[in-house]
Amino acid sequence: MTAVLADELGPRARRRVLIASIVSGLVLLAVVVGALSRLRDQGQLEADLWEPFTKWPEFRFLLLGLKENVRIALVAMGLSMAIGMVLALGRLAQTAPVRWAFTAWVEFFRGLPVLLLIFFSFLMLPRYGLDWPAFWYVVLGLTLYNSAVLGEIFRAGILSLERGQMEASLAIGLTYWKAMRLVVVPQALRRMIPAIVSQLVTLLKDTSLAFIIAYPELLRHANILGTARKNILQSLFVAALLFLVVNLVLSRIARRLEVRQRRRYSAGAIAVSGVEDLAANAAEAESKV
Repeated sequence: MTAVLADELGPRARRRVLIASIVSGLVLLAVVVGALSRLRDQGQLEADLWEPFTKWPEFRFLLLGLKENVRIALVAMGLSMAIGMVLALGRLAQTAPVRWAFTAWVEFFRGLPVLLLIFFSFLMLPRYGLDWPAFWYVVLGLTLYNSAVLGEIFRAGILSLERGQMEASLAIGLTYWKAMRLVVVPQALRRMIPAIVSQLVTLLKDTSLAFIIAYPELLRHANILGTARKNILQSLFVAALLFLVVNLVLSRIARRLEVRQRRRYSAGAIAVSGVEDLAANAAEAESKV
C-alpha cells in the first residue's frame, strides 16, 4: 500500500506520529478513567442498576425494539434502492431537461436532514388526508433521503465502468436504455454492493430517529425500560451496545464483500474520475454508428 494523498513518512515523522498517538491515547484513557470515577461516585455503577439486563424479559423487551429498527431499515432500504436506481438513470438520461429535474430532486433531498424529513412527514401529511401508521412516516423520511444518496452511489458505479461498454453495446444495435439494462447496470451492481451495504449501516443507525415521533423502536424501548427501572443511563448504554453490535456485523460484511469483489473482478473501489457524462458519451457513440 502506498500513500495517495501525501508522501511516505520519514523516520523523524514516524517518531512524531508515534509520540502523538501515545499522548492522545493517554489523554483518552485519562478521560475514560475520570468519567468512570464520576459515575462510580454518583452510584451509576452499582450492580442493582445493571441487574435487570441479565433477565430475559427485560432484554427481550429491548430486542423487540431492535426488531422494529431492522424492519424499518429493510423496508426503507428496499424502497430506496428501487427509487435510487431510477434517480441514477434519470441523471444519466440523454434528455437535458430530464437530467436537470432528477438532479434537482437528488440535490434537494440529499441536502435535508433525515430528522426534518421524518418530523415533517409525521406532522404535515395527516393534514392532507394521508393518515398512515407511524411506521410509514419513518420509512418515508428515510427513503426520501437514502434514495437520493443511493442514486449517487448507483450513478458513480455506472460511470466507473469503461466507456467501451456503452459504445460496444450501441455498436451491436442496442438502444441506450437496453444497453443500460442488459450490459451496464448488471456490471455496475457488482461494484456497488459494498457501498450499498455501507449505506445500510448508516440507514440502520438513522432508524433511531423514529424516537422523535414516539415510534416503539429500540431507543424508545430503552427509555421506557429505564424509566420503569430507574436506570436510564444503563438502558441507553445497553441500547447503544446493541446498535454497535449490529452495525459492526454489517460493516464486517461490507468489508468482506469489497475484498471479494476486488479479488474476483480485479476492481477497485467506486471512484469517478473526471466529469464525463455517460449520456453524452452514448450520444457521441450513437452518432458514429
